Parts: sequence; structure tokens; C-alpha cells
Amino acid sequence: MDGDLPVRRALVLPGRELRWRFSRASGPGGQGVNTTDSRVELSFDLQRSPSVPEALRERALRRLGGRLVDGVLTVVAAEQRSQLRNREAARERLAAALREATRADPPTRRPTRPTAGSKRRRLDAKARRGAVKRLRGRPED
Repeated sequence: MDGDLPVRRALVLPGRELRWRFSRASGPGGQGVNTTDSRVELSFDLQRSPSVPEALRERALRRLGGRLVDGVLTVVAAEQRSQLRNREAARERLAAALREATRADPPTRRPTRPTAGSKRRRLDAKARRGAVKRLRGRPED
């Protein structure tokens, strides 16, 4: 559970770089909610981590800028009543956030021109539509 966290082939976070914090979750849960520390916060210092390749780090820092506090990414899980399940959820959320942030940029779109056939079909459709609308009017004598 607390071992290394695989994010993608080129990125595996060592368990020693993950910081866990536990606290009491809010919301329903009966008497247990007042006594168990089931809320989980999982933090990872993205800015200072030696295990993240420089290219991936720059991309992730740029994309996660609004979610980082001093270069640290934190995810919270408190939906489950069990701390163990919340720990699993937090690990998956952290991996998913980093996977999304380190994804390669999509290829740039090359502008294209409409083909002659598509122009002709568009104009034919407009002419047919106009003819239908003309037929709806009053007949001319």
C-alpha cells in the first residue's frame, strides 16, 4: 500500500517521497466518524523531487500551477468510511493527476481548406433549402 506509486512507464514515485496525513472526516458515519482518522491527505513535492525527469517536471509544474502550494501537490480522499479505502483512492487520484499533467501535448492542428466537392454539396443543400422555403409562400398568378 505505501510502496512505490507507478504513474507511467517513465515515472514511478518512490514511497519515501509521499507524505501522508490523517484526520477525522466530516459528514455522516455515526459514532465511528468521531473516533477514526479516515480522512486522508497525500502530498508529493513535485518541485523538489529527484525522481521526476526534468522535462516531465516542467510540464507538470506548468499544468498543475493552480493546484500546487510551494511546489507540493496534495490530494484528499474522505468519501469512504475506511481509512484503507481512502488511502487507495488518494494514491489513484495522485497518480491520475500526475498522469494527466505529464501527458504529451497534442499535435498542432494544420489548417486545411474545404474540398471542391464539399463546397458544391454545401451550395446544393442551400439551394434545395431555399427552394423549399420559396414553395411555402403564396402562389403567384
